[in-house]
Amino acid sequence: MTPNEDLIHHFYTSFQQKDYRGMQECYADNATFSDSVFVNLNAAQVRAMWQMLVSRGKDLELEFKVLSSKGNHVNAEWIAHYTFGATKRKVRNHIKAQFEITDGKIVKHVDQFDFYTWSKQALGTPGLLLGWTPFLRNKVRKTAMKGLADFMGR
Repeated sequence: MTPNEDLIHHFYTSFQQKDYRGMQECYADNATFSDSVFVNLNAAQVRAMWQMLVSRGKDLELEFKVLSSKGNHVNAEWIAHYTFGATKRKVRNHIKAQFEITDGKIVKHVDQFDFYTWSKQALGTPGLLLGWTPFLRNKVRKTAMKGLADFMGR
């Protein structure tokens, strides 16, 4: 395994063990993160996001694999199994991850998943009917960002 692959392996192993501190230490101080719900987070926000998700995800289980590594870029995929807190519905989310690494730390992390598939599982009928719309995606983003801000004490 290359050092960059080892870093991503450490990140996801920490995630599996619900060790948010281990995950946080993988990020550089200038890191950014984006996915379908949390968009353009800075390093402080992404560290807090993982702490919030891990501490609230009591039944969270995940599997992962590193797909490729070239230069300072690593691609991985992971599958999360958990109960979505707001609705108590079971979710299986398949995510593709792209990492950019500098000096042994993640500086850019982008996760991609099918929001409509996720929303049908997490939200039930509202997700089925509206999960494909920008309206629902924006509402979920706003709610998630408010939750993160509250968690961070802002």
